[in-house]
Amino acid sequence: MKVVFACFLMLLSVQNYAQKTPSLYLIGDSTMADKRDPEENPEHGWGQMLPELMTDNIHIENHAVNGRSSKSFLSEGRWKTVHDKLKSGDFVIIQFGHNDQKFNSPDRYTNPFTGYRYNLGKYVKETREKGAIPILMSSIVRRNFNENGTLVDTHGEYPLVVRMVAKDLDVPFIDMQWLTEQLEVKYGEEESRNLHLHFAPGEVTYYVKRKDDDTHLSEKGATLVATLALQEIAKKDLPLKKYIKKSTLTKEIL
Repeated sequence: MKVVFACFLMLLSVQNYAQKTPSLYLIGDSTMADKRDPEENPEHGWGQMLPELMTDNIHIENHAVNGRSSKSFLSEGRWKTVHDKLKSGDFVIIQFGHNDQKFNSPDRYTNPFTGYRYNLGKYVKETREKGAIPILMSSIVRRNFNENGTLVDTHGEYPLVVRMVAKDLDVPFIDMQWLTEQLEVKYGEEESRNLHLHFAPGEVTYYVKRKDDDTHLSEKGATLVATLALQEIAKKDLPLKKYIKKSTLTKEIL
């Protein structure tokens, strides 16, 4: 009887801990997503690196998926999966844009000032309805240097709309476009290749052919981007700050 009672108390304690421990949910695209075979795959999403940079006092679930836009993430039921789990005190980081631009893909494309703006607002409002805290982020930049060595934007109006939604709905906003632009420029046109995926044929076993990808991140790039995001969250003194490791906050990146 004592053993049964002890087990009951232990189960109750675990349940209480789970209820008190907040969760951080990430929704977005491939630049944020977890990648398969992380020991072999050079590509990493920046959300994949957060468990190493945050404390164990928060539960992290990365629901970002390759190729998704603010539209397809909804239509595929992926947001419902997250929304059903949300509880008061949780956090949701929202970062879409790369695939909302794809006008040749009607299941993903959104007009920045209509569909995209509406979808971001929907994520924010439905997060708040559950008592959770939304955080909007603009997309990270692509490594897109012109012939003069100038980093050129590829996202058009989409980052502006994120700012508009954040202002209109009074949502915490992290300007990842600005932060990653500074990162790319600091590293320069050549060295910034190391933040992304540039490999000669056979240089890594994961890629048979030559790889030149200026959108997605290497492990180094993903770690730096994730660190920048968390440092900016801390600078804005958002509630998520207390779950960031001190060692993360003291790293000099820019």
